[in-house]
Amino acid sequence: MADEAWMLGLKSWDEISKSESDDEDTGLSVVERGSESCPSWISRSGDELARSQSIMLLPCGLAAGSSITVIGTPQYAHPETAPRVGKLRIGDDTTMVSQFVVELQGLKAVDGEDPPKVFHLNPRLKGDWSQQPVIEHNSCYRMQWGRAQRCDGLPSVKDGDMLVDGFVRCEKWMRSDLIDSRETKTTSWFKRFIGREQKPEVAWPFPFQEGRLFILTLRAGLEGYHVNIGGRHVSSFHYRPGFTLEDATGLAINGNVDVHSVYATALPMTHRSFSPQRVLEMMEKWKADPLPKSPIRMFIGILSATNHFAERMAIRKTWMQSSAIKSFDVVARFFVALNMRKGVNKVLMKEAAYFGDIVILPFMDHYELVVLKTIAICAYGVVNTTASYVMKCDDDTFVRVDSVLNAIDQHSSKNSSLYMGNMNLQHRPLRKGKWAVTFEEWPSAVYPPYANGPGYVISNDIAKYIVDQHRSRSLKLFKMEDVSMGMWAQQFNSSRRVKYYHSWKFCQHGCVPGYHTSHYQSPKQMICLWDKLGRGQAQCCNFR
Repeated sequence: MADEAWMLGLKSWDEISKSESDDEDTGLSVVERGSESCPSWISRSGDELARSQSIMLLPCGLAAGSSITVIGTPQYAHPETAPRVGKLRIGDDTTMVSQFVVELQGLKAVDGEDPPKVFHLNPRLKGDWSQQPVIEHNSCYRMQWGRAQRCDGLPSVKDGDMLVDGFVRCEKWMRSDLIDSRETKTTSWFKRFIGREQKPEVAWPFPFQEGRLFILTLRAGLEGYHVNIGGRHVSSFHYRPGFTLEDATGLAINGNVDVHSVYATALPMTHRSFSPQRVLEMMEKWKADPLPKSPIRMFIGILSATNHFAERMAIRKTWMQSSAIKSFDVVARFFVALNMRKGVNKVLMKEAAYFGDIVILPFMDHYELVVLKTIAICAYGVVNTTASYVMKCDDDTFVRVDSVLNAIDQHSSKNSSLYMGNMNLQHRPLRKGKWAVTFEEWPSAVYPPYANGPGYVISNDIAKYIVDQHRSRSLKLFKMEDVSMGMWAQQFNSSRRVKYYHSWKFCQHGCVPGYHTSHYQSPKQMICLWDKLGRGQAQCCNFR
């Protein structure tokens, strides 16, 4: 695979270098071609939705005031042996499940990736782990879910930040396992007969029933989404940092539901451009400084995909402006391989030429070849910059550069090398599923100690060892680059002591307060984190 990727990459590089013009208009979007109308309303029947893989396109996203109405009927519960939303009782082989999902998705995010779930609404009639009907709300970016908001029939707080445009997050409905101890129906009517003015509180049943038609309306407000069912408000969900209404370019409905029709109204009439040229801000202040001639404390290599223009731009505008980078103590560069699409590669070359912060590797990008980028980062760190430490991170990782440097100062030693990050011990290879590793690829039962890939640091001597071993063609490669680094550090440890330092602050999943690095951060979350750092707060922007 590596040889084929190098061959195709060199061929593509040669074609781009020789051609001064291309028949593709690289000023157009990387993810779409041609122009597109922005209808103010869209409707689909259930049959039309089924023929389009249960997805209705919203070409120009949503705007405040937009609403989507879904008319459908929940299917009757069916037995499942391994339910995704519930858990089996002891001794049971199956559980009865009836649940469906209504999602707003960002279909125009990035080619080749699962679209982010801008808003995820999951009514669970039967089968939830709580054994009660619930409605779950959430969002997801690059397979990283936020904190779920679960409405289970208990009303939420009615004041402060818990309100969304004045609405509570969860309304009350009747639950079979709870009886309102404040007053029964008998005492309520008795008090009314003796002159009490207070009206009895009305509690509605769970808004979905198997086999009964529902009308669900999802409305975009100023502060969040509002869900009405049968004309009654049921729940509200705050907008999450990192997503905008314009990002919601598709509606997906899946699960145990028969959809009869879908209507989207009050849609925006103007089209937002998805062109990389609109994402890339060609301004002098975002250009990288030339490499310093003197040694530096740390080099940061950022793994990035070819068409992640927005991610790179967000990093340039945020943590790449850190004082340690501007003072030449630290240097950061993006490491990018080539795309199968010539037009995308041409935009990448223009981006690299202007900003001066991209190292283009002439092979076709592929997950199993990410390890080659890691080797390139080590080589750049020890040859081009002579850095004391080399850090590797991803383009959806936000780095608190000063915090990482402080951690290095606290844990470095003249008597040992350093390998620092969120360490994994005694992890076993997955032998089944999407990320399966065969016995031929990794015959051992466990992996060596390794730091999670979104952010880790190694000392210069480990990086130099990797480069030397690769040059002599004696470096063993494995498709998981973070495991490869653990393997190389273990080999180096046989000749010189390596200090392994573990910290949860190199966050693998999302963000934690006081982080060194935060992973799965969207471009808008990067801006949010940087703004908070500017106010002296190392706080997260994952959710409200």
